[in-house]
Amino acid sequence: MRIEAVSRDLGVSIVWRPFLLGPIFKKQGWSTSPFNFYPAKGRYMVRDMERQCERYGLPFTLPEPFPQQSLLAARIACRGRNEAWVGAFTRAVFMAEFGQGLDISDEGLLAAILLEVGAPAKQVLAEAHAPAAKDDLRAAVAEAEERGIFGAPSFVAPNGELFWGDDRLEIALEAVSETV
Repeated sequence: MRIEAVSRDLGVSIVWRPFLLGPIFKKQGWSTSPFNFYPAKGRYMVRDMERQCERYGLPFTLPEPFPQQSLLAARIACRGRNEAWVGAFTRAVFMAEFGQGLDISDEGLLAAILLEVGAPAKQVLAEAHAPAAKDDLRAAVAEAEERGIFGAPSFVAPNGELFWGDDRLEIALEAVSETV
């Protein structure tokens, strides 16, 4: 929700690289989020997300089920990664899921979000269902694995250094801005 504003303030450009965590988790032997496997960690994560949302003035609703099926949303984001609307789309999907508890696998909801952010919804949805979109997302997951990504949000500096978590956003962007 914050990356574009913070990066703009620091003069750092962003390259969006949408991916899915599910396949990365599966390679670690997990069939769901680690927050579901470890109840104490899951309760802490929910409370921490509540605190973060309070801090930033954002609503928070844990979606049911958690995690949600995000395949189509990820394909759309992957397809739009170089489009001007990708940041707004990403924020709107997160707000729908974690702000309102809506089902982000609902194609109608995603079409409405695309229209809201100025994207050609019909064209983008058709492209997201095409075999090329499936291949692109698989390649994005493989790239995330190659970069050592294990969670989201993750930020990778041009030198390959990985930063993970919302609490590392400013540190990541400051590290990059020092080299710009």
